[in-house]
Amino acid sequence: MQRQKRQSTFFHRWILNNKTVISLMILIIVLIVIALLNQMSYLFTPIASFISLFAFPVIFAGVFFYLLNPLVVRLSREGIDRRISIWGIFIVLILLIVWGISTLVPILRDQFQSFMNNVPYYSQQVEHFVDNLPFELGNASFIQDIDQFFSSFDFTNLTERINSLVQTTFGGIGTVIGSITQFVTGLLTMPVLLYYLLLESEKIPQSILYVVPNKYRPHVSRMMFRSNFQVSQYIRGQIIVAIIVGIMFAIGYSIIGLDYAISLAIIAAFCNVIPYIGSFVAVIPAIFIAAVSSPFMLLKVLIVMAIEQFIEGRFVSPQILGNNLQIHPVTILVILLAAGKLFGISGVILGVPGYAVIKVIVGELYQSFRQYSDLYDDEAEPNLPGPLPIEDTEDEDEE
Repeated sequence: MQRQKRQSTFFHRWILNNKTVISLMILIIVLIVIALLNQMSYLFTPIASFISLFAFPVIFAGVFFYLLNPLVVRLSREGIDRRISIWGIFIVLILLIVWGISTLVPILRDQFQSFMNNVPYYSQQVEHFVDNLPFELGNASFIQDIDQFFSSFDFTNLTERINSLVQTTFGGIGTVIGSITQFVTGLLTMPVLLYYLLLESEKIPQSILYVVPNKYRPHVSRMMFRSNFQVSQYIRGQIIVAIIVGIMFAIGYSIIGLDYAISLAIIAAFCNVIPYIGSFVAVIPAIFIAAVSSPFMLLKVLIVMAIEQFIEGRFVSPQILGNNLQIHPVTILVILLAAGKLFGISGVILGVPGYAVIKVIVGELYQSFRQYSDLYDDEAEPNLPGPLPIEDTEDEDEE
């Protein structure tokens, strides 16, 4: 009897009462569920098609919602009707978009055309750089490759290849038309979703909590509040920082006279939406343009980048982003790599806020498990030795 009691105590203390063991068991269960769902993936194909149809308008409506909702709330607190506030913000936003397009599109068009005209010059500069390297990259000749291709080409199956090409082309055209139609539909649907999100933002949490049992409402409420706070802070912070970075690069590149300054600044702004990785990707085009221009221009570009990184790291990011996500930078890099591999560019952009929401949900579920389970009672915890008293350590030092 005493042996069974001792085994039961060991089981509760070191297995059921062990956070690491519980976490591993939950992970194993999740992996088993994922494996089973992977075997039944064909059942979710219609659901995936439905989600892909509404993913674009829902995601962009959510992004604009987090950007505009604080302004709508502030205007509502000033006594302005919520509908009037939303329509006024929509009108101002449309005017800003029209002004931005009418101002930036001609500049971007001219810079793109200039870049295409200078492509032969850039190609010659790259070839000259490769020829002057102290080591050889290889002696493969493009002309020899082309001759070998035509010599090995089988003209007997030319008709079949043309038929296959025509079918592929028309299939591709159908796919392009479908994608354009889906994009236009999403573009028209997004403002409607955004309007109702801004209008009903205070009622949505109440509607969700209404169907939740009273026992779990505090946990679900905290979960929703913390998830909303994490995502809103991340989206607003990243977009504001990206805009400021784009403005700083536009000013810096224009001062030093770098070609395509506005285009490179816009690329940097878009890339900086992605944390850490985006900053490194954004500087590659500028460094290339500067390197093929002159060594002095490359030095000036590096100085501009150093000044921008100093201002962003010391003043912009700490004030705007802070440490709201409480995610380690290494974890963020792993999330970006994994999400990019699984979901492409959408995963890179949405991976970090998605992880933040999952982290909040898992943390709240674990706290709920601790609260309603008797496995974490005080008397069930093992008696761990505490630190030595200060008096004893002082006496030992004096001896």
